[in-house]
Amino acid sequence: MSPHIEIDLISDTSTRPSAGMLAAMTSAETGDEQRYEDPTTRALEARVAELLGMEAAVFLPSGTMCNQIAFLVHCRPGDEIITAANAHVFGSEGAGAAALAGAQFRTIETADGIFDADAFEAALRAPRHRSPRSRVVSAEQTTNRGGGAIWPAHTLTALAERAAAHGLAAHIDGARLLNAATEEGVAPASYTTGFASVWIDLSKGLGCPVGAVLAGSRGFIEEAWFWKHRLGGALRQSGFLAAAGLYALRHNLERLAEDHDNARLFARLVAGCPGVQVFPEQVRTNILFLDVTGTGRDASELSRALMAKGVRLGVESPTRMRVVTHLDAPRAAVRRAAEAFLSVVAPAG
Repeated sequence: MSPHIEIDLISDTSTRPSAGMLAAMTSAETGDEQRYEDPTTRALEARVAELLGMEAAVFLPSGTMCNQIAFLVHCRPGDEIITAANAHVFGSEGAGAAALAGAQFRTIETADGIFDADAFEAALRAPRHRSPRSRVVSAEQTTNRGGGAIWPAHTLTALAERAAAHGLAAHIDGARLLNAATEEGVAPASYTTGFASVWIDLSKGLGCPVGAVLAGSRGFIEEAWFWKHRLGGALRQSGFLAAAGLYALRHNLERLAEDHDNARLFARLVAGCPGVQVFPEQVRTNILFLDVTGTGRDASELSRALMAKGVRLGVESPTRMRVVTHLDAPRAAVRRAAEAFLSVVAPAG
């Protein structure tokens, strides 16, 4: 974090390892993970596979690599991936699916990033030689640009069943799947029924410095290992990093609820601010957006004024700002950030 940023709500990737996590990392038992000789990494992979109800898993450097490897395994050049128009895989991964797998996207318009099985089916291509092949449907749990919205388990199960009926693989971008499970009080595996692949991020709300874990069938993970190596994902003595993930799953999982409460606090404090609209109206997890159109001011201008007060929020567009709560921003800090926002947008006097 920059020295002049006291409260950083630009993303939950702003988290840093705690003293307990660092201690776990420095004492980790390690080996060469490419030879399956790193016991800590293998333990993390087994833990996540069990957590997600999958047969196997592989530790990777990032969530984006998880998505891209999943598409590389599921797709062939010229195939098509169906997803929400505001999904991270479509707008925030450098067109990786096109560049790496040779796959294109067919998108579904939805304000909160969630669509049902009927909307998916309507987006399917007719099976013709001149058309792209619909190969994968991808859901994002929770939805980033949907304001942290949660896909209900029954919606995901129905989507996976419909995809299988049409011969498509179903994939979950689970960057914040654990936030969803914590908020709804359900097992993470309740979201993955019928899905061919799913991953969780370690470097967001769980507070790890790096990493994500991709899970699926044993055959899928075997193929994923080839792509991991081809893409330069070999980590060698990765147990130092995997130990952070194991620590986080033991100590930082249940506390995700605090982040959700803090996001709702921020929303309540700024609600009614002249010219500002909060999205979503009911904050479910740790993400919310601020539409500042009515203030007549540019979001970047407001961001600079907030930075002068030691507070950083995300800027999504000239009229839209993003707030993401996390473990390194306790309740008092979130309150201070909201108060700083109000002082910048609607100064007293």
